[in-house]
Amino acid sequence: MWQQLIIKSGRELAPIIADAMSELGAVSVSLSDSKDEPVFDRLDGESPLWSQTTVTGLWAEDADIDVIVAAMENAIAPETLPPVTRTALADQDWERVWLDRFQPIKINDKLWVSPVDIVPPAPALPTVYVDPGLAFGTGTHATTHLCLDWLTKIPLRDLNAIDYGCGSGILAIAALKLGAAHAWGVDIDPRALEVSRDNASQNGVADRFEGFLADAVPAHLSAPVVLANILAEPLIELAPQLTAMVETGGRIALSGMLAEQVDLVLPHYAANFDLHSELRDGWALLSGLRR
Repeated sequence: MWQQLIIKSGRELAPIIADAMSELGAVSVSLSDSKDEPVFDRLDGESPLWSQTTVTGLWAEDADIDVIVAAMENAIAPETLPPVTRTALADQDWERVWLDRFQPIKINDKLWVSPVDIVPPAPALPTVYVDPGLAFGTGTHATTHLCLDWLTKIPLRDLNAIDYGCGSGILAIAALKLGAAHAWGVDIDPRALEVSRDNASQNGVADRFEGFLADAVPAHLSAPVVLANILAEPLIELAPQLTAMVETGGRIALSGMLAEQVDLVLPHYAANFDLHSELRDGWALLSGLRR
């Protein structure tokens, strides 16, 4: 049996609450979206959070939750601790929490994305195994789904790919599973690169994956396939860099923008690419060939 505390807070208070939970002996602390709002890497290097964030802490059965809550109130003073939801969670229920939320996802009848230790149902297809507990991306959000769908529709055999803002590495790994020769992941967060490398190893493609921090990307790194699933603002700011990464005749996929932001991003790439857009659940992907 476990004891779980759930607190919904704003962006600024969430990391303070999470740190307090960790210091007060939580065996697990997670931050998740409270309003179906995705989160992507920021250019300033700060850890990004949702505007409304749910912070969940897990303690052993014998933990004194009243004492923990009181200590949290003191830890975040002079801020006020938001309402706390307390639940008891049996061991088998803890397993089901993420199993129920993340089941194998079939992409365009050509690829499975699945939690580790779960074998997707038939048909047998290339499969990307992701640990949901790592929380950097599992393919369930519309933007990731758009990028995965795009990967299943383009030629990848023996080509190289760049996944800019790689997070969990899911897009780079998917490219490798679909036939790419080598993939590079780029991210501003060292933790994301660790997760990407772990996932690459889990998927048996570690020898074909290499990760770089954004400020340490080798000069002139380029590939015929480049993906960037980040926010509209970074897509605009990074347009010269991302454009230079795409080899002539190569393909680019840009996502992480809302449908209404397409017209803001498009002009920054239109001079070098023939682009078209796809939409899913209010989110957009721009893709096309470099002239």
